[in-house]
Amino acid sequence: MSNLLDLLIAGLATGAIYAIVAVGFTLLWQTSQTINFAQGEFVMLPAFLMLGVLHTGAPFWVAILVGIALSMLLLGLGFKMLLVDPMLRHGVLPLAIATMALAIGIKESAKQFWSAEASPFPSIVPAGDIFILGRAVALQSIGVLAVAVIAVVALTALLNRTSIGHQMQAAAQNPTVARIVGVPVERMILLTFLINAFLVALASLLITPIYLAKFSNGEVLGQAAFIAAIVGGFNQIRGAIAGGLLIGVVDNLAAAYVSTQYRAAVPLVLLIAIILFRPQGLLGRPEERTV
Repeated sequence: MSNLLDLLIAGLATGAIYAIVAVGFTLLWQTSQTINFAQGEFVMLPAFLMLGVLHTGAPFWVAILVGIALSMLLLGLGFKMLLVDPMLRHGVLPLAIATMALAIGIKESAKQFWSAEASPFPSIVPAGDIFILGRAVALQSIGVLAVAVIAVVALTALLNRTSIGHQMQAAAQNPTVARIVGVPVERMILLTFLINAFLVALASLLITPIYLAKFSNGEVLGQAAFIAAIVGGFNQIRGAIAGGLLIGVVDNLAAAYVSTQYRAAVPLVLLIAIILFRPQGLLGRPEERTV
């Protein structure tokens, strides 16, 4: 039971990071019909930006602030203005292909400019253990889970309890009617891209101390978050959160009790089952679109 507790806490911590990235998938889809297949690389890149600032001799907190600011500029504003807006007018499929190409470009650029070797990354959570039910649990897992939960709760409060959040939801649900009642739809869509950029930078800050900074991180993180968004429900933020936590726990338990060789196959099996029996996801809602 003690080993199971360790696995559950570690799985929830990893799953909370998947949930943050999956929420970004969901936000972009709801507001702009954008499926960003470079989302995993968006999580990988901020860590290298922060390391670049650290190499100048700046303190870690400065590197964090600069890394987040650059992420919002490049992966939020730049991504929307330079790629999404020009490509979206040609349809969702060309945009999806463009984000796949962007993912390859970011990954290869990180490999060339930094290194193919993994680099250590400092953690915002101090090392050590705390005792839960008489069992030592890594403080890093608890810290990562706590920060991720705070971020998700803050985002939910923003969307449900503020005027800006209500405008964002209106712009996502019916842009035409939202424009009629005076909602600045384009501004709300841009805000969504900026929020996604902040979320991927936060996810990078949380997960890179565990996975190390390496150019290939985006493949694993992007796939896990994409599966989490589909399993939970691609059109519901709460579904993305539930899907992320579920994938994190299932992945950890599969590695411990099934096989480390086949752990990557378990989420895929879960994904196939969801698509076959509940295509809208566990917490998603059926969606109809005019073609």
